[in-house]
Amino acid sequence: MIRVTARIALDEREVEESFLRASGPGGQNVNKLETAVQLRFDAARSPSLPEDVRERLMRLAGRRLTREGVLVITARRHRTQERNRAEALERLVTLIRQAAEPPPPPRRPTKPSRASQRRRLEGKARRAGIKRLRSGRPAEE
Repeated sequence: MIRVTARIALDEREVEESFLRASGPGGQNVNKLETAVQLRFDAARSPSLPEDVRERLMRLAGRRLTREGVLVITARRHRTQERNRAEALERLVTLIRQAAEPPPPPRRPTKPSRASQRRRLEGKARRAGIKRLRSGRPAEE
């Protein structure tokens, strides 16, 4: 079991890994070894995810989600397969944790109070008076 949150845990069989050759540094190993990891998780049909988390995950996944609802994460940053596997799994868990957080309540627009509007205008008038005194012209009366 892969523990994601206190109430969400994924079965290892839900996560499918395949390995491919990575580009980048690594010398001759780049051409011989399959160190990059492609992790596939069927988010649309996963029995481990609650419905609200599934919807938010599919929205968060963006281009990483296929039409069938499969989340694809590719990790190729490291030179070893083990580190790429760990990174891909960590990215999946992080994404599901983000989806598990409920969205904040919508902001209710408020209006400034009459007293705060009056204080603001008085402050502006005071500032304008100071600037008027600084200029060499006589004050308008």
